[in-house]
Formats: sequence, C-alpha cells, structure tokens
Amino acid sequence: MNWTQLESPEQLNQIKQQQGYSLIFKHSTRCSISMMAKKRFELDWDAFPADMPLYFLDLIRYRDISNQVAQLFQVHHESPQMLLIKDGECILDQSHGGISVDEAVGEIVA
Repeated sequence: MNWTQLESPEQLNQIKQQQGYSLIFKHSTRCSISMMAKKRFELDWDAFPADMPLYFLDLIRYRDISNQVAQLFQVHHESPQMLLIKDGECILDQSHGGISVDEAVGEIVA
C-alpha cells in the first residue's frame, strides 16, 4: 500500500465525487501521538482492499486543506485523524488512540 499525498482542494473534490471507499489520514509531523498512530496504522493497512485510495494529509504544511476536509466532510478537526469515506460521505471518523484499521475494515466488509 502507498499513500497519496493530499495537497490540493481539487483532490478533495475528487474524493467527494468518487464512488466506493477511500481513506484520509490527517497527521501532524510535530506530534508524537500522531506519529505513533500513523505507525500503528501502517502496520495494519494491508487489511484494506489493495485498490482503495489512501490519502495522507500533512497538517503542518496544509492546514488550509485540513480545514476544508472538516468543512467538506462535516467532521470536527482532530490530529491525528482517520476518515473513512464512502461515495463521497464520511462514514467513520476516528482520532488519536481510537484510530482502528480493524474497525474501518469492518465498515467496508459489512
């Protein structure tokens, strides 16, 4: 699995219009909790379908994009934060120690 860097509003619009599942992982490069959550996530991310897009948002470099994510998907900003998107709508919003690949995969196979 590989990350797609989330760096533009156009990418957010594409995610919003996309059919099926995608995932956004919001990460602060200055936060040790965020770094641990990212490492835990990457240890288990092979459980996701191989063709599912995984987007990585660096909150420090792209704070404006993070604000747009919150507005577009109607979620409260957190860091770290994982959003599972289905058909353009956020169906799962997790943050900090609550980020769970297993729970996200459970939503996909349900």
